[in-house]
Amino acid sequence: MSLPTDAELNAIGVLRRRLIEARVLAPVLEALSARFGRNEVLAVATEVIVALAEKQGAELAGHVGGCSLHHFEGTLERWQADDALRIAVKESTPERLAFDVTRCRYAEMYRELGIPELGAILSCNRDAALMGGFNPDVAFTRTQTIMGGASHCDFVYSLTRAPAPAPY
Repeated sequence: MSLPTDAELNAIGVLRRRLIEARVLAPVLEALSARFGRNEVLAVATEVIVALAEKQGAELAGHVGGCSLHHFEGTLERWQADDALRIAVKESTPERLAFDVTRCRYAEMYRELGIPELGAILSCNRDAALMGGFNPDVAFTRTQTIMGGASHCDFVYSLTRAPAPAPY
């Protein structure tokens, strides 16, 4: 048996991947929490998810051939597949990318599964770490999330350091 390629995994869509992950992880985290304490288990789960997201961000930059905000903006369709996110871009320049998520089926899915508190750990926590791996010279800010009960998520990515000049 050969492992699926990134393209094959991406073909099922991120929303379906998160559903499969959540259906496995939620009962595992619950069982571990009963034995070792919820706060400790969730802290470890958060560390693991963040580390995975950072690694995936670096891999994504390599896959799309660059780490500019323009390159990153081109990847947004991955998270929008299956109408998983509805995004309204507010600003798109080489130094800044800002958009609102006006619908989040990820949040809806975690609520339907009865694990809304895990949604932030399994999905929202990935956002800053993913960018950290994609381009460490980009700062990420978000002041609210649908997962946390807001009407929308407000994403802002800002280049903190000018890109190095291209070699001659």
